[in-house]
Amino acid sequence: MALSWATASTSQDVRSPILTIDSERLYRDSAFGQRVLNEIEARTSELAEDNRRIEAELEAEEQLLTDQRGEMEPDAFRALADAFDARVEVIRRDRDARSRAIADLLEENRDRFLMSAAPVLEEIMRDTGAAVILEQRSVFVSANAIDITDLAIERMDATLGDGGTQQ
Repeated sequence: MALSWATASTSQDVRSPILTIDSERLYRDSAFGQRVLNEIEARTSELAEDNRRIEAELEAEEQLLTDQRGEMEPDAFRALADAFDARVEVIRRDRDARSRAIADLLEENRDRFLMSAAPVLEEIMRDTGAAVILEQRSVFVSANAIDITDLAIERMDATLGDGGTQQ
């Protein structure tokens, strides 16, 4: 019986003081989330492509340095090798900073979205007479009818759009 209740049709007009939401899907499937995730994917791909290009250049430079080693004085070679290592470290720090900036952008946009979602979710609670909205992944069993994720996505899209321009 509990299992049939848990799979109840979402078309039923269930009035419940408790609603559930899949916040990950709310973000991911909203126009805002899709825009941000596409932007993050593009920036990540661009960074990876740039990393591959730099890696190939550094490998070629390292091979050239290795090839010259036998023809150079040890002190001269050490100076070039140290300069190369220092440049590699600068590049590595820059790449790490760019990667962190992408992760920060994702987190900032997610926070902005969730802050914008609060009034929309409160409105849904008022409209349905609910007292609480629980994260769906924290609920052991529930009726699908109390899942408001699709409704929340619709309202967030209407309210925030893709968030690319201030509305």
